[in-house]
Amino acid sequence: MANTTSAKKATRKIARRTEVNKNRRSRMRTFLRKVEEAIATGNKAAAAEALKAAQPEIMRAAQKGVVHKNTASRKVSRLAHRIGALAS
Repeated sequence: MANTTSAKKATRKIARRTEVNKNRRSRMRTFLRKVEEAIATGNKAAAAEALKAAQPEIMRAAQKGVVHKNTASRKVSRLAHRIGALAS
């Protein structure tokens, strides 16, 4: 347990930040799942629309430090490649 006042404050700040990051990560995963589901249906137009909505969320998570920048770019790239491979 934290003893000093500054350590107690740091603990409170970490708890708040953790909550925010959990929400951001959850939101990003929701958008990713929507893209995955659209790809699974085989509908290229719907999948492209879902990716268009998901990309800003993924990159925002990277910008806020929830995921690494390269991880976010890799996810977007792989999804775009899978959508491109779909037969329209």
